[in-house]
Amino acid sequence: MRKPVSLFLLLAAAPLAQAHTFGAEGAGFFAGLAHPLSGLDHLLAMLAVGLWSAWAAPKQVWAMPLAFMAAMAVGAALGFAGVSLPYVETGIGASVLVLGALLTFLVRLPVAAGALLVALFAVCHGHAHGGELPQAALPLAYAAGFLLTTGGLHVAGIFIGRALGEQRSLALRAIGATMGLTGVWLLAGA
Repeated sequence: MRKPVSLFLLLAAAPLAQAHTFGAEGAGFFAGLAHPLSGLDHLLAMLAVGLWSAWAAPKQVWAMPLAFMAAMAVGAALGFAGVSLPYVETGIGASVLVLGALLTFLVRLPVAAGALLVALFAVCHGHAHGGELPQAALPLAYAAGFLLTTGGLHVAGIFIGRALGEQRSLALRAIGATMGLTGVWLLAGA
């Protein structure tokens, strides 16, 4: 049991031991873990996916978070490769607005439609993550880190959504409205 844990810690810390990082110092696993928490836009969108999944698809609660993470990985690969996508920042702001609106109005879509919607937004989030990664960094370790935190934020959203109890719909509407207004603020360029 100790060997896998030790190996994981050694691999995770490897970026810290590199002598020549060429401007990518710290851009490994731990930087990836921290990245989704560094911006309100990413944080809110990823929590919203979990919250909305708990509300809209309680029997298939993992469908939308998994679609988000898969599409986010694709977007990150495109961003890291230097592939330009139009309106990435607009898509990120819109994700907060739209997911907030879906919560505010307690919208339930078919699971496939919800998964497709969050996947489209996830490409933008992933592209931003991948595009911000310096070329000399450890992209796979970084991606593993931000995907792990993204999954954690989805789980937190699901947990919160399920834990709201009797006040669930009122609380989801209030959370959604706050997120939606934050999305408007983000789109306004604040």
